[in-house]
Amino acid sequence: MKNIIIGTAGHVDHGKTALIKALTGRDTDRLQEEKQRGMTIDLGFTYFDLPSGIRAGIIDVPGHEKFIKNMLAGAYGIDIVLLVIAADEGIMPQTKEHIDILSFLGIKNGIVVITKCDMVDDEWLNMMKDDIKKGLSNTFLKDAPVAVVSSVTGEGINQLIKLIDEKAQNFKKEIGEGIYRLPIDRIFSVAGFGTVVTGTLVSGMIKIGDKVMVYPDMLESRVRNLQVHDKDVKEAYAGQRTAINLANINTDKLKRGDVIAPPGAIEPSNIIDVRLSLLKSSKTLENRDRIRFYTGASETIGRIILLDKSELKAGENAYAQILLENYVSVLNGDYFVIRTYSPMITIGGGIILVSNPLKHKRFKNDVIEELKKIEKFGMNFLIEKKISNSILPVAFSEIERMAGISNLEKIINANMSIIKLNKNGIRYLYHKETFDKICKNAKNILTQYHKNNPLREGMPKEEFKSKIFKDFKSSLNEFIVELMVEEKIIKIRGQFVSLWGYNIVLTPEQETIKNEIMKVYENAGYNVPKPTEFPDYKKVAAVFEYLINEGRLIKINEEIFLTENNFLKAKDILTNYLKENKEITLAIYRDLLKTSRKYAVSILEYFDSIKLTKKVGDIRILY
Repeated sequence: MKNIIIGTAGHVDHGKTALIKALTGRDTDRLQEEKQRGMTIDLGFTYFDLPSGIRAGIIDVPGHEKFIKNMLAGAYGIDIVLLVIAADEGIMPQTKEHIDILSFLGIKNGIVVITKCDMVDDEWLNMMKDDIKKGLSNTFLKDAPVAVVSSVTGEGINQLIKLIDEKAQNFKKEIGEGIYRLPIDRIFSVAGFGTVVTGTLVSGMIKIGDKVMVYPDMLESRVRNLQVHDKDVKEAYAGQRTAINLANINTDKLKRGDVIAPPGAIEPSNIIDVRLSLLKSSKTLENRDRIRFYTGASETIGRIILLDKSELKAGENAYAQILLENYVSVLNGDYFVIRTYSPMITIGGGIILVSNPLKHKRFKNDVIEELKKIEKFGMNFLIEKKISNSILPVAFSEIERMAGISNLEKIINANMSIIKLNKNGIRYLYHKETFDKICKNAKNILTQYHKNNPLREGMPKEEFKSKIFKDFKSSLNEFIVELMVEEKIIKIRGQFVSLWGYNIVLTPEQETIKNEIMKVYENAGYNVPKPTEFPDYKKVAAVFEYLINEGRLIKINEEIFLTENNFLKAKDILTNYLKENKEITLAIYRDLLKTSRKYAVSILEYFDSIKLTKKVGDIRILY
């Protein structure tokens, strides 16, 4: 079943609560004081099912200026607003303030409801319609449908329900994607169950048994039970009014404005970067002015640091940092509202660009330019920046926590600069430019290495990794090396790394030296000379190393080298003898090889080291 959140807005005593009762049959004023005074003080909640089958949750907000704080707590998460205007009074001060608040919170869908039509005549009503149309001409409700109703007689209620249903059917909302987030607007205890919190689930999906964290105090808990509109459910989705029964946490640990989200999903902050807009009716805002800051269901005090202007005049925009007295639990892209510290008047609002930034100096061009890019490209820019700033692949889960948005997969898939990787079942993201830079550096390093060491198969792998990644030691380094092999940038043979197309080419002189070395060592059998005994050893040494790397010469120790052919013969002589006789002494092996004790012991020790044989006292056996 599709769910939608309907919120009321409008001046005090314009009939918001009465309208909800006419729509649902329920009174949302739950406090004794509200019933005695006949005025909504705090948030009220109910629901009803539309003819199409869509379930509409309803949030009734107070209209009196003294309770704007409570109105703000309920307005976050509204999908469609019912702007209630009494026919006998028209647009009033709180009507305007509510519209301003809704605009700053990014709400774009609404219906204008003219109530108390039974209290005026047709001539007055028509005049009031014209006044309301003019009054809303510069707002997001300028083209909104209008319903004229009486909550007393029931006139127009069915027409309003039809309008709400049409709006609800056309309203598109991502369901169940992204991380779950619920700003808490009510906290209470139920006998036999314990702590219960309610709020509008603004994103994601939450289910019974989920581990949760309450931000900003980082309190761990678990979902014991869930209710949506007073009915037990196994899971709740974005767009639903949700009650969560929390395990192992007391009500006195919680407060309105706290946020429930997955552990590690939010990093609470007391500094935020914003794009701030002031109302045309606002006073000029000076740098470091103290304000009241509202987002989600929370309120805190802060100071405005203007980054690109000396002062902010009515109707103007600016990039700013807000230094908050308390930590808030927000994500990039969240909306906010600000009011003057005293008297409390709504003066502006905007969007959070960076939820946990460093402190900035004012009038820094690089800071302003980056904030412009964030404002223009939003999460796309921040995701790419996060990935491009890392020399190693970034876990998808890390980007998911940072983004907290429903269309992350679409952003990643649409970005041709981001490479998607998978290692051991874990998804990673890597920036193409970063990988290209590493590949370019690898080519330069290996090209120079091959130039300086033309007869070496390649650079030792660990040396190569230390030059490429420097101090960045990570298991993911090997991942990038493997990726370079897949992309045919480098090749690896054993523990050596070379350029993909690199092959050793001997000069005619080196070919002669190679053939001479092999002839000498093949004929010498097991009584081989030391390499240093060759004339012009400096020229011979490079070819010697080449033959070792190629496996043509086997290094027994620093002084003794055998040709591959003689080495295999020595191995066969040893294994054949041991298969028949079970054990062998140094003297016997020396005689079998027709060599001296010096060479025989070195060869046997080599076979011990590669676990072909095992020394037991004075004899050796097969390992």
